[in-house]
Amino acid sequence: MARNKLFVPQDVLDGWLVDGAADMQGQEILVKSEQRRYRLAEGVHIVREVTGESDPNELVGKCKTHAFLRELGAEVVETSMILDDNAYDVVPGFIGTPVGPGGSSSPPRPELTSDEQLLAEFLARKM
Repeated sequence: MARNKLFVPQDVLDGWLVDGAADMQGQEILVKSEQRRYRLAEGVHIVREVTGESDPNELVGKCKTHAFLRELGAEVVETSMILDDNAYDVVPGFIGTPVGPGGSSSPPRPELTSDEQLLAEFLARKM
């Protein structure tokens, strides 16, 4: 079973920390609303290729760590990335990998079978 990763833009992470929606210890963050812990690595969301060239590495629309991009030879500066003859617009942030048994520190959720159950879970998380 694949482990779900999370991309958090830098400004969103800052907001979560200021609002108390998340706690951070070292390179790990606890997202309180989900009671899930993630190990963070610096990364970017690659939004678009801006030179009009093809995207030979098929990066547009993906989130990649800085470490991975350095291995490719990319240079990331703020909201831009250069790789070979390509230039990209990127959103800086962090890629979170779930921590804990089964990739999550929360217990497995029961299967929801009705609209009423889905609505009840949604309201419980939002209130």
